[in-house]
Amino acid sequence: MTSVKVAVIFYSMGGTNYQLAKWAEAGAKEAGAEVKVLKVQELAPQSVIDSNEAWKATVNATKDVPVATSEDLEWADAIIFSVPTRFGNMPSQMKQFLDIQGGLWASGKTVNKVVSAMTSAQNPHGGQEATLLSLYTSMMHWGAIIAAPGYTDPVLFGAGGNPYGTSVTVGQDGKMIEDVQAAVRHQAKRTVTVAEWVKAGNK
Repeated sequence: MTSVKVAVIFYSMGGTNYQLAKWAEAGAKEAGAEVKVLKVQELAPQSVIDSNEAWKATVNATKDVPVATSEDLEWADAIIFSVPTRFGNMPSQMKQFLDIQGGLWASGKTVNKVVSAMTSAQNPHGGQEATLLSLYTSMMHWGAIIAAPGYTDPVLFGAGGNPYGTSVTVGQDGKMIEDVQAAVRHQAKRTVTVAEWVKAGNK
């Protein structure tokens, strides 16, 4: 069987979700997948980005990362999303990316994509679970198969124990508080494994 194709699609303002995406890439590759790391289109005005040093630095650090397209979604067997929380919801940049996939959805090309998601916020109860659930709601409409990590490995407890997807708290200094690298890699490997089952079942 050909290797599973994984699109790791992120939005990042301060760099956290870009780092999570890179860890997910590493985990998926360890599991034998072919991986693309992609960002969604930035919607914020340049003047607003320029007024925030961390945001500006992240835009610069990710300038060579390709912008995700419908073709990338069609290519992928599995999709891992990584987004910060915005008032308990996904950022508008990710929401717009999902909202413009109507053509793909209408033609049945989102059905049976295996999906999983990760997030970050500035405090432990800052909306992480709600953000992941908001993203998964859209995935249910897509007919996708959600591969949440649950409690499938002890590393998840060290990362805060979020069964919906890895989530991390980011301090005022912009650094991650919990050590979530192992949890992210496990989640990516689990996503690949589930995608392998689905791919084999569709043969």
